Amino acid sequence: MTYSLIGITAFVYLLQWIPGLGVTNALFFSPVFMTEVFPEPWRALTSVFLHSTSWFFHILLNMYTLWIFGRLLEPMLGRGRFLALYLISGLAGSVGVVVFAAPSSQVLGASGAIFGLMGAFVVIQRRLGGNMTQLYILLAINLAIGFIPGANISWQAHLGGLIGGALVGLILLETRPRSRRGLQIGLLIALPIALFVIGVLVASWKIGAL
Repeated sequence: MTYSLIGITAFVYLLQWIPGLGVTNALFFSPVFMTEVFPEPWRALTSVFLHSTSWFFHILLNMYTLWIFGRLLEPMLGRGRFLALYLISGLAGSVGVVVFAAPSSQVLGASGAIFGLMGAFVVIQRRLGGNMTQLYILLAINLAIGFIPGANISWQAHLGGLIGGALVGLILLETRPRSRRGLQIGLLIALPIALFVIGVLVASWKIGAL
């Protein structure tokens, strides 16, 4: 699944370069797309597969980080749970933009989903008793980069993805026994629904649509 996500993202990135195709404009995310003004909520997920065409290192860094954490988490969680973690984290990143950024903000990139992988890994490693020092340092550095003036990086998406990934990690840990599999599935369905509702309500409130 890790390599499939990398492949899909790379393919979409190539499509973004085709003149006149308008892939970036069709798939980027803004909080206004969570409202009835421009009701296109699917962009909260499609934007995860887009990257900046003006800065090649944007996709390179994200895919490298996905490769690192994917190799760690996917064998541990399984393909289905890993995919759920990635997509829910990406959605949470978009909701983070809705909650913490201006309604006119425009974002794209897999950073929210990537931070979700980090958040889940932190939760899982803490439970397993692994050494957390290096992971905390890496996480702190990546979070701090989002606050650099002029860097044009959405710390809001980072924070949202981190929280979403940590919640998914917690769900997966607390429902590990086979007897709790039904609860696990239910919670993994309920969490993105709750995120979507929060996104719609906050975005609508911010633009005065309620």
